[in-house]
Order: sequence, then C-alpha cells, then structure tokens
Amino acid sequence: MADEEGIGALSMRRLARRLGVEAMSIYYHVENKDALLDGMIDLVMEEIELPEPDVNWLPGNRRRAFSLHNMLTRHPWAAPLMESHRNPGPVALRYYDSVLGSFRTAGFSLPLAAHAFAAIDAYVFGFGLQELSLPFDEVPIEDIGQALLEALPPDEYPHLAEMITDHALQPGYDYGAEFEWGLDLILDGFDRLR
Repeated sequence: MADEEGIGALSMRRLARRLGVEAMSIYYHVENKDALLDGMIDLVMEEIELPEPDVNWLPGNRRRAFSLHNMLTRHPWAAPLMESHRNPGPVALRYYDSVLGSFRTAGFSLPLAAHAFAAIDAYVFGFGLQELSLPFDEVPIEDIGQALLEALPPDEYPHLAEMITDHALQPGYDYGAEFEWGLDLILDGFDRLR
C-alpha cells in the first residue's frame, strides 16, 4: 500500500480494509501505527545486501550502497522513516552493526568508520531523494534540456548551457549513472583515508 500510494495513504483503517479484517483486529498483531512502521522498515531493510565481515570493505560497501539505493527506489516512502524511527528492529540493528563491522575489520578507526557510514549513507539517501524528485520519468531529459536552453540566455548562464548541450543532451547520457560515479569518488576517498 505504501509503495503504491505513499506512506501518507497508510492508516490502520485502510490497512484493515485492504486485508479484509476489522481495524481493531490489527492491534492483536501490532501495538500501534508506530510499531507497524517500525516493522515495515525492518521488512524493506531485509532487501539490503550487507557487507560480509571477511570480504574487502570497499566492494562489500559498494554493493551495499547499490542495494540500498535500489531498495529506496522500490520503496520511496522508506527513506524518511529509516532516518526518523526511534525503535529500530533486529534487521535495522543488524544492518548498522554489519556496516560498522565491515569498516572496523578493514582497519578503520572508530571515528573514521562513523564518518564513512554517515557519508556513504547520506550520499545514497540524498541521491535517491533527488532522483525521485526529478521529472525524468514523466518527461524525457532531452525535452527538459531543450526547454531549459530555450528559456535561458546562454550568455548569462554559459556553464549551465554548456553542461546541458555538451553533456546531458549527448547520446547515452543517463542521470542514474551519476550515482555510481559519485559513490566511487566517496569510496576511493575513504580508502585513501583508511
């Protein structure tokens, strides 16, 4: 329901209706809506590939970042809840512990492990939110680029015009590929710091 209609559409009453039960019967399974949301977060976090402790930290966390990005794309409602829920379940706790463990096993100091975890996840979450808000699914990038070029005087915005013309409107350009480029930049930086 959250994937189809957004998290705002989720209510205990609507969930009960969708399940074909009385609303009060849901409370036999979850204490309240917050508990339901915590369970939903744990459920979608099971989709994230965790880095293996005995595997090189960099490819493991690269796969984890792609896996997290893909999960957030499938469940756009999850990002704000993941960062704001106060009662992480066992899957969320395992996620946090596994990621930190992969850094610590690789020789990261505790502060550097915390920095790496925060920076990588902030990048993945931020890119995902930006990607979801861009209109590329509704309007082709070529149409957006052309409309921008027609609306802006190139002499006032030469760098933007150049980026649109010589980069974004070139054959094969895919905004989603920017994710991989930025992720590798961050991972390489932490590898040097390590």
